[in-house]
Amino acid sequence: MGRLRRFEENRFLGTRDDMRVYDCDDPQHFAALDARDQAEDLVGKNLVAAISPDTGTEARNRGFRAATLAASPSEAAGG
Repeated sequence: MGRLRRFEENRFLGTRDDMRVYDCDDPQHFAALDARDQAEDLVGKNLVAAISPDTGTEARNRGFRAATLAASPSEAAGG
């Protein structure tokens, strides 16, 4: 279970630039969010939003959509 700096207590985090929500308890979601943060400094640019109450339903109520993740090469090949 990973967490971004400054958001150690939050499970659901949204990105304001594309209005996507990431479930940090999901290893694939966290890896995708962490990679974006490392590449684009989302936290430093204040583009990450904590969802409160910390639920996927609340994220959808705020207009965030679930993050779509690219399939890994093995998943794309069917195995």
